[in-house]
Amino acid sequence: MTKRATDGRMTVVEHLTELRRRIIISLVAVLATAVVAYIFAPDIVHELVRYYRDAAPKGTDGFLIFTGPLDAFVTRLKIATYGGIILAVPIWLWQLWRFITPGLHPKEKRYAVPFVLVSVLLFIGGAVVALITLPQALEFLLDIGGQDIKPMLTADKYISLVTLLILAFGLAFEFPVVLVFLLIARVLSTARLIKWRRWAVVLIFVFAAVITPSQDPYSLFFMAVPMYLFFEGSILIGKLLKR
Repeated sequence: MTKRATDGRMTVVEHLTELRRRIIISLVAVLATAVVAYIFAPDIVHELVRYYRDAAPKGTDGFLIFTGPLDAFVTRLKIATYGGIILAVPIWLWQLWRFITPGLHPKEKRYAVPFVLVSVLLFIGGAVVALITLPQALEFLLDIGGQDIKPMLTADKYISLVTLLILAFGLAFEFPVVLVFLLIARVLSTARLIKWRRWAVVLIFVFAAVITPSQDPYSLFFMAVPMYLFFEGSILIGKLLKR
């Protein structure tokens, strides 16, 4: 059996073993929730297609199509995969934090549970904002080609766009959690964040422009503005924590 280091810290082998265990637990959770998403895939598609029908130009029926015999099955598998990742958020975030906390000081470890709860709530908030933004994003994307170009979207590409948009917003909304964690771990300081404020605006908008799969201005705006507010909120939290 591998012995721990003399100062009580985990050895490299123990870190890798722990990482493997956390990854396996997360993958099992994603697989289990993916099965649930696969079962309810038709209902999920029905709900997501409503956004397309509301945004579709006049003269289109608002139905998604598939062009190959395997496309419908592949679409269902994608829903299961993305759905599994989204539904298992509480579990894999908890495993992530459990992997990180052994390297923290005892006083810092007490933040693990609040951090996970806040992370889950922020991810859900990001997903909700993505769905709120989706109608405007779709209208922009469907109308930008002009009246002579009529949309006929395939189910595969549409579902991929929507689910990636949800994941992008969900992960982007974890931004303040990362900043506050770095402040608590003393990797960053409040003074440094204040110093980086001007660059933060530019970098946040660049990040939002790159990560949003729809590449429309509405998604960029609805992602970048909350991220900057999160940045300012992290500075306030850093001041309260005296970091």
